[in-house]
Amino acid sequence: MKVEELEAKVKTLENQLRTLQDIEEIKTLQRAYGYYLEHWMASEIVDLFSDGPGVAVEWPEGKYLGKEGVKKYFEAGDRKDPEFLHQLIQLSPVITVDPDGKTAKGRWYCWGAITFPFGGGVMPSFQSGLYENEYVKEGGKWKIKKFRWQFIYSVKPGEGLVKPERIAAIDPKAKFGGGIKPDVPDMRFEYRYPSGYIFPFHYKHPVTGKKTTEEQRNKSAKRVKGGIL
Repeated sequence: MKVEELEAKVKTLENQLRTLQDIEEIKTLQRAYGYYLEHWMASEIVDLFSDGPGVAVEWPEGKYLGKEGVKKYFEAGDRKDPEFLHQLIQLSPVITVDPDGKTAKGRWYCWGAITFPFGGGVMPSFQSGLYENEYVKEGGKWKIKKFRWQFIYSVKPGEGLVKPERIAAIDPKAKFGGGIKPDVPDMRFEYRYPSGYIFPFHYKHPVTGKKTTEEQRNKSAKRVKGGIL
């Protein structure tokens, strides 16, 4: 093997190793978010996000823009009540690192149990959804640039995490109101089960290299208007 060929092969292996290291670091970053979210550790969550441009979190109610928008969302309200719990299980990541090694995207399944004080009682639910996120490397460290969350379903358990008397204590007249206003209100319908809507993929088919067909199928998806709970 010629010297030039050997050097090229070494360079290829170095790039592959770098990509694998980047993917593992991004997994750690995303999983850390889930652990911090469990007890709403706001300062730790905010510190996971980039300080650069284009930062945003996109929830069903709308977008929160920039690092200040991230702070506004996660630092608002008091979620230190011991009856609050947001257990997030993040699964099946598909992460694609751009060739320059400075930006990346990731798709995750998420499922979790949520309990939070509400209306004098405690409201429990199980939620499932998808993340399509963007990441950026700053100062040699991967950070979150953009969160995009799509609900699949949100259901209240018949029994389980919360004692029946705490569920029964909820004032039936209590309503969700106002809340934190997003920077860009979301005017879309919510595409939940059984709409048939497929949350768009950021990556092409890993074997064929072709664009996936969700765009075509989503044209016939049923749009369902509904709240978070």
